[in-house]
Amino acid sequence: MDKKYVAPSLLASDFANLQRDIEMVNQSEADWFHLDVMDGVFVPNISFGMPVIQAIAKHAKKPLDTHLMIVNPDQYIKTFADLGVNHLTVHYEACPHLHRTLQAIKAEGMKAGVAINPHNSVKLLEDTIQDIDIVIVMSVNPGFGGQSFIENTYQKVKDLKQLIQSKNANTLIEIDGGVNVDNAKKLIEAGADVLVAGSFVFKSENPTETIKDLKVEIA
Repeated sequence: MDKKYVAPSLLASDFANLQRDIEMVNQSEADWFHLDVMDGVFVPNISFGMPVIQAIAKHAKKPLDTHLMIVNPDQYIKTFADLGVNHLTVHYEACPHLHRTLQAIKAEGMKAGVAINPHNSVKLLEDTIQDIDIVIVMSVNPGFGGQSFIENTYQKVKDLKQLIQSKNANTLIEIDGGVNVDNAKKLIEAGADVLVAGSFVFKSENPTETIKDLKVEIA
């Protein structure tokens, strides 16, 4: 069976103790760091930008999986590469020239990802799926942490898996929003490869154990 990944979302971490939380993820069984960059324009919230990512990169010992919920992502592609980001995901809805954006991300040596909002169909990725390394399926509306999971996600993941296989692509399916031990296994069974968990991990009593529980659930 292909490897399955857990990516704790630092948006839910304690920003006053960011280094402590980064070290926790470093030492845990987590695979990636998930970083949500929001601009207050594409989504109704602002998270963190380049200086914070620079600080995270200094301490992180695992790949930085960066999810841009911003308008005009193209103008920042090189900046994120220079900061040490490993995977850069843009929103389908924010990229009028998606193919060109994907090529630009890859040209900087990063894995290229595309995120789609809950109301959008995976069919929109039909023509670009072979150029996409990761698809983030939003299982909540983007912009805020701690929302409840949208049930239609399971079907969406199945449809996306079918599309990936029909096009002979190697794209990973990543789920972002409302992930916990109750739905993790079902998501993997539907075809998911990567689970992003924010509040579920960082608001738990023992985040290291919570990450371990997720890994056990999807193994």
